[in-house]
Amino acid sequence: MTNRLEQKALASYLEDHKLKHTKQREAILDVFLEVRSHITGDELYQRVRDRHPNIGYTTVYRTMKLLCDAGLASERHFDDGITRYEIDQEHHDHLMCLRCGKIIEFDCQMIETAQDEIVERYGFRLLRHRHELYGHCPECQRREGDR
Repeated sequence: MTNRLEQKALASYLEDHKLKHTKQREAILDVFLEVRSHITGDELYQRVRDRHPNIGYTTVYRTMKLLCDAGLASERHFDDGITRYEIDQEHHDHLMCLRCGKIIEFDCQMIETAQDEIVERYGFRLLRHRHELYGHCPECQRREGDR
């Protein structure tokens, strides 16, 4: 079920931090890895609960914090104020529809190059960045008659 690399990474993290390796944590990781998109804690809880009714809300949230600490998940905070989780992966940027909440991941070498040039020009030591663009997706534009 769970990808072996993630399973090993979780087991290693738990062992290094002297934490228990539980079936509930494994089950939550399984469900999370199947999502392959941005998901809220509530949405993840519902998916976990559908398959494992004995796993509680608090367990899901604590496990997601643990997965973030272990580098298996990233917590995202967009302008809508809702915390979402995504599989920790290579850097990418986001387009977010303010009407329907759709999130599109993208990467653009031109943007990355421009950021590197700006950082160098100002002698700035970059630690991290995120690039988020907010607007209306094509479907919402068609529904609302935007252009």
